[in-house]
Amino acid sequence: MQHATLISFTNTKSLYRYILLLSSVLILSSCNVAKRVKSNEHLITNNTILENGNKVTDEQINNIIVQRTNSGMRKFLGFPLKLYIYNLARPNIDSILNANVLSDSSKVKRRTALLSKKQFDKLTESRRNFNAWLKRTGEAPVIYDESKSIKTISNLRKYYYSKGWFNNDITFDVKKDSNKLAEVTYNVQKNKPYILDSLNPHISSPAIDSLYPKFSKNTLLRKGEQYDEQNYERERERINSYLRNAGFYYFAQDYIRFEMDTINTNNKVNTDIIIANRTIRGDDSTTTTPFKIYKIKAVNIFTDDNFENRNAPITDTTTYKNVTLYSKEKLRFRPKALTDAVFISEGDNYTDLARSRTSRYLNDLQMFRYPNIDFVENPEDTTLTANIFLEPKKKYSLNFDPEINTSNIQTIGFSFGTGLKIRNIFRGAESLEISGVAAIGASKSRSSQETDFFDINEFGGNIRLTIPRLFSPFNTDRIIPKYMSPSTIINLSATSQQNIGLDKQALSGVFSFNWYPSETVTNTLELFNVNYVKNLNTSNYFGVYTNSFSSLNAIARSIGYIAADENLESTESPQYGPADVFIDTVLNGETSLNPSDADFVTVNNIEERKERLTENNLIISTSFDYKKDKRNNIFDNDFSVFKWRIELGGNLLSNLSSIIGLSKNDAGNYEVFGVTFSQYVKTEVDYVKYVDLGRKNVLAFRSYAGIAIPYGNSNSIPFTESFFAGGPNDNRAWTAYNLGPGSSKSTNEFNEANFKLHLSAEQRFSLFGSFQGAVFVDAGNIWNVLDNVTDDSATLTNFKSLKDIAIGSGFGLRYDFDFFVLRFDIGFKTYDPAQNESKRWFRDYNFKNAAYNIGINYPF
Repeated sequence: MQHATLISFTNTKSLYRYILLLSSVLILSSCNVAKRVKSNEHLITNNTILENGNKVTDEQINNIIVQRTNSGMRKFLGFPLKLYIYNLARPNIDSILNANVLSDSSKVKRRTALLSKKQFDKLTESRRNFNAWLKRTGEAPVIYDESKSIKTISNLRKYYYSKGWFNNDITFDVKKDSNKLAEVTYNVQKNKPYILDSLNPHISSPAIDSLYPKFSKNTLLRKGEQYDEQNYERERERINSYLRNAGFYYFAQDYIRFEMDTINTNNKVNTDIIIANRTIRGDDSTTTTPFKIYKIKAVNIFTDDNFENRNAPITDTTTYKNVTLYSKEKLRFRPKALTDAVFISEGDNYTDLARSRTSRYLNDLQMFRYPNIDFVENPEDTTLTANIFLEPKKKYSLNFDPEINTSNIQTIGFSFGTGLKIRNIFRGAESLEISGVAAIGASKSRSSQETDFFDINEFGGNIRLTIPRLFSPFNTDRIIPKYMSPSTIINLSATSQQNIGLDKQALSGVFSFNWYPSETVTNTLELFNVNYVKNLNTSNYFGVYTNSFSSLNAIARSIGYIAADENLESTESPQYGPADVFIDTVLNGETSLNPSDADFVTVNNIEERKERLTENNLIISTSFDYKKDKRNNIFDNDFSVFKWRIELGGNLLSNLSSIIGLSKNDAGNYEVFGVTFSQYVKTEVDYVKYVDLGRKNVLAFRSYAGIAIPYGNSNSIPFTESFFAGGPNDNRAWTAYNLGPGSSKSTNEFNEANFKLHLSAEQRFSLFGSFQGAVFVDAGNIWNVLDNVTDDSATLTNFKSLKDIAIGSGFGLRYDFDFFVLRFDIGFKTYDPAQNESKRWFRDYNFKNAAYNIGINYPF
């Protein structure tokens, strides 16, 4: 029950009171929905379709109903919010204003004297405008209309006819009550369906008739199957696609029709497939002629076609691989760069496939505005000339991106980014993008007034080269054909931070291949991904991770290491900070703590985490990404997305170190440039499914699993490669990095681990206007597995550890700006594994302990 997500129940008595209150509200609400319904009218509250006595739940069939109920009438606790908003409006606002105010001159005079004539008029107009807004935002009551039920009967009869029930019986009943409410029931009686029997071809053109045995093998109309009108439409599309790709340039679906015979066939359907000759319409006459196969006689590329130079003469002509390139100015591209994008070849039969692949490849180059392909028939023979018209974009483009921002580490910050894009830099349709960013900010933790106000700075630069082919010494055309639009990306970047965390310097480089095997599949192979991170200010660790310092400070006081009114800062040391000195003192056994004590374990865990987060990282990895996205367009709400990634890090350096014979450090690990490089294997699986429930209701699911296992030269995963839980796009009942690992009661600022499970379910629905609502359930957690973490509560030891999966639930409000969605979600801790096992359910299920998330677009 949705409203239960808003209340924290402390005892059974309060629960009963709430249920009673909610029931009373709903009863009163149900009596009020007919507020604007006239005495001789009835509000439709429910539509039901019974199929041979059984209720139909299929949304496709229910969408056939012409007269739908008001939004939310049977959803969202039966609360038609839009109808209630509409009912708040006064149907005769002008009459009310006139009767109550405007007709009484004394009232007008008093209010005018109090407010002024201008303000009085504005107030009156605002009441009219607000009343109009209520009507626009709300939804007028849906009044039962018998003619629309009759229309629904007709539509249902057509639908069931299209599915093979030619002799169906459909009626409807209306149940009206004294509260001006009505329920409509549609009764469908399906009789014996019709089955496909014979399929007989009648093909006029000999060239097509000769191909019929080939393209009929994969027919969708098979003997013994129930008649389905949709299969006939799909069969028309299939045949049309086959013939268009077999060289029949002038063929179209209109030339295919089906004639069916069901007379005295004992519920059998005999089908004639008729493919007519080509019709040629002239000015005064129409003739028919058999279809012919057209071949490509020539392929021409006009490389610099635009409106301004439309009358300029051709000055440069080049022929390369049987393709002629024409230019009105000097040819800007190497011929191979353009011919590689063309799949239309001289001497081949015309195919729609070659045309679409050429168009797609040219668009993927991002070098031209609206590439156009035109085919011209040569009257002397059955051939076509393919003319490709290209209008190059500007070679240089520049952008600027200034920002002002605040965050949890700075009072105010200013940043400025700029980027330069150079197209066709090496005349092979390559793109070079150079970008940089500079930022300054005022830290919230300045320790002295003498410190510069803008004490935070960050600088970075990035160079990205995109090559529209696989940059490889080997011929890869057989493995990855050029119709898959292969490309190579080389990316180099560097950043430097000061007074941000541990003051990192980072260098990275990527060499990757991308290609598209189909319209739904994307593949990315990163041959090399190099990341080097150097921490310049590790002494500031406890200034960043203050929770860890607070834990150490509390332990130091409890064992008498410092006085109860002192802090570790008062302990001085020439080499280390006071917290580091305390850690060494504890771990060396120089205090009253023993290794079996909980405080000793806490200190040891803090030291292990500090060592890992302050060490410099060198990662050289290879990865492969697979993505299958079945979404047709941004309006499609019935699709799935599957992603899989596998990454291997450190193998190259490990093998080279072994071959070269490098010596290992004291920890038994190889080092490169004084840094222990990381070695691990990591894989992730992510699946998202959308189900369209109709009427702007969508049910969305997400499942995710990821694991990163260190081995060889590493016994832990770099922080940048680990997993975290919580946040606006994860488990929304916890803030980012605040969940897990496992059932540990961690107080760390950034909780992370090397194994993660996550599941989400969310129902999204329309409220009014551009506002949308959602209810959701998130489940998941992170754990340590197969690494150096020994805390049982934070590790996944067996299937019993899955009892520590955290569950959050809640609701959200979204506003659709068309180009993005602004999202506000409230998540409640439904099952908290950090609590004792007997107190995990609904322990902090209230607004005080809820997590409030603001995000852009949907979480998945």
